[in-house]
Amino acid sequence: MESSTIKIILEVFHYLFFICSFLAILSYIILSIISARETIEYVKKNSFVNYKHILSSPISPSITIIAPAYNESLNVVENVRSLLSNHYPNYNVIIVNDGSSDDSLEKLIEAYDLEYVDYTVDEKVKTKPFRKGVFKSKNPAFEKLIVVDKENGGKADALNMGLNISDSKYVACIDVDCLLLEDALQKMIKPFLEATDHKVIAAGGVIRIANSCVIKGGKLIEVNLPKNLLVQSQILEYLRAFLLGRMAWSRLNGLLVISGAFGIFDKYIALEVGGYDTNTVGEDMEIIVRMRRHMEEKNEKYKVAYIPDPLCWTEAPDNYKTLISQRNRWTRGTIETLRKHRKIAFNKNYGKFGLISYPYWLIFERLAPIIELVGLLYFGILIAFNLVHWEYAVLFIALAYLFSVLFSLVALFSEELTYNQYKKKGVGIKLILLCIIEPIILHPVILYAAIRGNIDYYFNKTKKWGAMERKGMSSGETN
Repeated sequence: MESSTIKIILEVFHYLFFICSFLAILSYIILSIISARETIEYVKKNSFVNYKHILSSPISPSITIIAPAYNESLNVVENVRSLLSNHYPNYNVIIVNDGSSDDSLEKLIEAYDLEYVDYTVDEKVKTKPFRKGVFKSKNPAFEKLIVVDKENGGKADALNMGLNISDSKYVACIDVDCLLLEDALQKMIKPFLEATDHKVIAAGGVIRIANSCVIKGGKLIEVNLPKNLLVQSQILEYLRAFLLGRMAWSRLNGLLVISGAFGIFDKYIALEVGGYDTNTVGEDMEIIVRMRRHMEEKNEKYKVAYIPDPLCWTEAPDNYKTLISQRNRWTRGTIETLRKHRKIAFNKNYGKFGLISYPYWLIFERLAPIIELVGLLYFGILIAFNLVHWEYAVLFIALAYLFSVLFSLVALFSEELTYNQYKKKGVGIKLILLCIIEPIILHPVILYAAIRGNIDYYFNKTKKWGAMERKGMSSGETN
């Protein structure tokens, strides 16, 4: 190939990467501005809200908390206690023991005085059958609790079992290893109650990291900053994603995902679309896209809501192996969902959903790691052919790095002005310093995991969820 042709190809790549980088930065700035306005408006508005009205109202809509559990004996008793401690007048809790091979069920039976009950299920969604069946407590103090023991079918199948058993109007789907704050249901049901000219089909809230926090009796007692740098980096990542990303998409009514850790759904809409897809590892994103698609095709006004309250705390990976496994799965789930619903892409019949939300997720979420990898290879080729303009290259890298740091600082500033969970002396300085080193600690690992996710999806055809090693959250001694 002639050198002039190579130069033309490299020049084309040069402009493509410049355009992609510019659009990515511009989109982050726009989303940050929208998110800031939405968060400020939410905080001001809710400063006048008396949640006791929801708590004391006899007509508060019914909610079923559905929590799948697989080999969660380390945390299950404590976390179920937190679910049963919610300050809401009309709810129950369904724990679906999805074929656990540990002593999760035995611990629940002992802790909550459970006994087997004869239970008939209206199987609206096909699931794996019961193993030992349905259990309820002999103790009236735990009358809200139902424990289901079934054959292993995966998280989506366990959630579908919960949908079949629930007799509530709304379902709150949560990971059983997460800690739900006592006022979570009160705050999460509010968007559904406020809707007048549209239907809220799902709502999500901010997820926080519980590593090193002190948790006793199913309650969050003390918020601590973990010592582990990898976990600290994920705290910043979560702040960026939830406070500067999803809040903005909620304002634009463009959310494509509610975190699987905690979200509330209109049960009847979820059943209308066939429940959770058991053939994907990204069931939390897929069901939201399918519910949105369903509402668009019915031409009904709807919204997927989001609130900035830190309502749910979860344990984050504290080692690279587990983190890579988790993010590999997230990547594969995104690919599966976007491929399955590709009809939506750039389709004006789906309005903003097809023309804005889907294209953004496709380009800046789905394709971003591939574009970045190609960019690194492109830079390598420039070095090989001695075509590098070092001044430009250094300036470009420096600007990308500084923008990443600035974006984290904005997220941190937003957290400080709103909910300020990390109040201990010296923590603020540590988090500011973390903003400087976080792109080096976390981002290369996330990029590697995303590329591995693409390879596994297209070549290994894996459907594995990936192991998530739990250390336990009850003592406050996790990293």
